[in-house]
Amino acid sequence: MHDLLPHISASLSSVFGSIAYFMPEVYLALLFIVVMITDLIFGKRSLKLCRIVACAGLLLVMYLDLKQFALVVDGGHLIFSNMLLLIRSGIFFKLIIDLLSFILLLYFSWDNKLNGHQKGLSDLYSIAIASMFGLHLMVMAINLLSIYLAIEMVSIASYLMVAYRTENAFSTEAGLKYVLFGAASSAMMLYGISLLYGFSGSLDIIFHHTIEQLSGVNPISTSFAMILVLIGIGFKLSFVPIHFWVPDVYQGASTPVTAYLSTVPKIAAFALLINFLSPFMFTGLWTGFNMSIALSVIGIVTMVAGNFAAVLQTNIKRMLAYSSIGHTGFALMAVAVLSLQSVSVLTYYLLVYALANIGALALATYFANETGAEDVEDYRGFGLKYPIASVCFVIILISLTGLPITAGFTGKLFVFSTVYGVYQQTHSIWLMLLMVTGALTTVVSLFYYIKIPLNLFLKRKEMAEISNKKSMNLLILSIFISFILILLGIFPHLVLKLL
Repeated sequence: MHDLLPHISASLSSVFGSIAYFMPEVYLALLFIVVMITDLIFGKRSLKLCRIVACAGLLLVMYLDLKQFALVVDGGHLIFSNMLLLIRSGIFFKLIIDLLSFILLLYFSWDNKLNGHQKGLSDLYSIAIASMFGLHLMVMAINLLSIYLAIEMVSIASYLMVAYRTENAFSTEAGLKYVLFGAASSAMMLYGISLLYGFSGSLDIIFHHTIEQLSGVNPISTSFAMILVLIGIGFKLSFVPIHFWVPDVYQGASTPVTAYLSTVPKIAAFALLINFLSPFMFTGLWTGFNMSIALSVIGIVTMVAGNFAAVLQTNIKRMLAYSSIGHTGFALMAVAVLSLQSVSVLTYYLLVYALANIGALALATYFANETGAEDVEDYRGFGLKYPIASVCFVIILISLTGLPITAGFTGKLFVFSTVYGVYQQTHSIWLMLLMVTGALTTVVSLFYYIKIPLNLFLKRKEMAEISNKKSMNLLILSIFISFILILLGIFPHLVLKLL
């Protein structure tokens, strides 16, 4: 026992010394408790109060995120016995996640169907805050154990959010499908982690000695273990072939929850993927499969499957679900040529994609609130009845497609430029195929995105009675997002100079 005392003292010192680098997450944990207690004390009257507390607390968390830049001027910091890593790019990812989550917390109560739920939304705010804590951990996780725990924390919160509307059978079914797919991917990931630990004797993947130990093992065995771990991460990214849950879950969940699932967990998962792959791609010690080629193949298949499947959809949420799969494949282009520049480009692309996707789903909610429209053909003739919302919808869809002069165009242009720069050095046929597929699927995306403007402005139908209650909050949000997408399309350096 006495021999352990020095080790206990050193461990406690390490923990207390790490807290200074973990303050945003500490405040998120406290915010979760405060929101939950507020709900318990005030009951059904707590809806507005919980929303105010959650949003105000999130602003404080963003302020603490900004303060962390001063802590990483001399490089990254390993904290909590090498479980987490705080670096500059990770802080940017956390800021983007918190900013988008702030918008989404406001958005939750603007959906009539979700807001009319008999349990209220107070519990949903608590779940969302807990999920954000897990998202922060995903961004910083570099140990196999912390990676698994972070993904599971986010997954459990996501299951609850999808099935939140328990009176809706479709929502309950979507939640069950999500749980089953999540459990299967989690089990495979845990098995892969156990294999990597058995091969290397360590859970710390950031250190060279771990990769050296893996290099001494049969490459087929280590590659199999890596594939299993990538399946777990790929579940959050929804790339092919781990994408089957996406359409049903996105369609069955409430639209604000769909907006949440299609943006912030995906951003955190890309940050986690970068953390996980960097030691294997940069050390030169990895003897398994070629990471760049594998990511290129996954990206190609994901772009093709997502975009071509979206063309066949008529439900707006299901179409955007397949669209998000296609965007995941496109973002993988930047990961396939992993570098400091590609991480900056990927951060910019994910930001503008997430803003556009939230805007598209917010407008889907707007039209559902006003007219009950859920399918693309239900939008016929609404362009003149709702001109501002319809014009904003067109701008947002132009950005999702990647056309000038929106931020979606500059985001795709920067990704193409980064991949092409690496291709000029390596002349890899896979990178060439990746760029060609990205260009072709961008053209394909026009065929399904254009359905919405076509029905809004060029098709007519008998106008039924329409609600006089205007969803002004959603309209203001869509105007704001449209303005930001145009502004960043013209002046992308406003964001890029910070990355």
